[in-house]
Amino acid sequence: MVEKLWFREDVPVWAAPLWPISKLFGAVARYRRQRYLSGKAPSYRAPVPVIVVGNIMIGGNGKTPFVVWLVEQLKAQGYRPGVVSRGYGGKSEQYPLLLSQTTSPRVAGDEPVLIARRTQVPVCVDPDRSAAVKRLLDEGVNVVVTDDGMQHYRLDRDLEIVIVDGQRRFGNGHYIPLGPLREQTSRLDTVDMVVNNGGEPHQGEWPMTLVPTEAVNLRSGQRCQVSILPEVVAMAGIGHPPRFFATLQKMGVTPVHSEAVQDHQSLSAEALDSLAAKGQHLLMTEKDAVKYQGIAQDNWWYLPVAAKLPDTAANYVLEKLHHLKKHKN
Repeated sequence: MVEKLWFREDVPVWAAPLWPISKLFGAVARYRRQRYLSGKAPSYRAPVPVIVVGNIMIGGNGKTPFVVWLVEQLKAQGYRPGVVSRGYGGKSEQYPLLLSQTTSPRVAGDEPVLIARRTQVPVCVDPDRSAAVKRLLDEGVNVVVTDDGMQHYRLDRDLEIVIVDGQRRFGNGHYIPLGPLREQTSRLDTVDMVVNNGGEPHQGEWPMTLVPTEAVNLRSGQRCQVSILPEVVAMAGIGHPPRFFATLQKMGVTPVHSEAVQDHQSLSAEALDSLAAKGQHLLMTEKDAVKYQGIAQDNWWYLPVAAKLPDTAANYVLEKLHHLKKHKN
């Protein structure tokens, strides 16, 4: 119901009580940012460049695939990047938590685990991102990428990159809880780069698409074209599940059943078995797959996607980073 409210043009009468709360949220958000900008609230300044990849709207919009893409671009240029994350959905007994290839999503969260496995770079989780950055410095990283954290102003940053959902944009334009905004849209005028995921880019925005590859079997690692899997049951536990289902339709796959799961939610083995029984193959997102590989059945698959941007987009970021390092030196 909340998302239907956020992404409709008018505000229904029943939602009117949310208006003053929304106004208060916006006022507090502006006040917090101003305190950090003015130096009245302390922030940690790392000795290496920090690139924040975030958004001004709540919900999934493609940040994690972009982070993977950015890390790969940095590695190709000889940088030693590391990634920090809040680790939403995970709970560790100790922070900061430096991930290994066997760290469970229950401890670190699904997105950090996915990033660590895809990029093979140091990934550190801590609700206090500054502490995570300090831990990464011990690993010899010379540039830090943060997965989300645009509003985490306790960590100073050198570059800010905002990912915009190209289809949904900013909904009704109101702050939480009346709308989906964490910050006002004018915030985009202050960032270094705005990336449009899956829509027609507005002026000054860089286009990005999520390109699916072959389906991968959770148990065996076997790969195949997703279109040859009969009677697919599709499941997506991401910020915006319809994006995954639309991707399947574009690939010529019409699932016999589609199940949208709350972002970061973990289902039991019994629930997944019941879901898979609705067809012959269970197909999920890669973010879901990192949570279920230990309990996967033979007919469970996931569909990896990769962010695709123009070559000039990588050059743009790398030039800004080079200029930044030159200026620091």
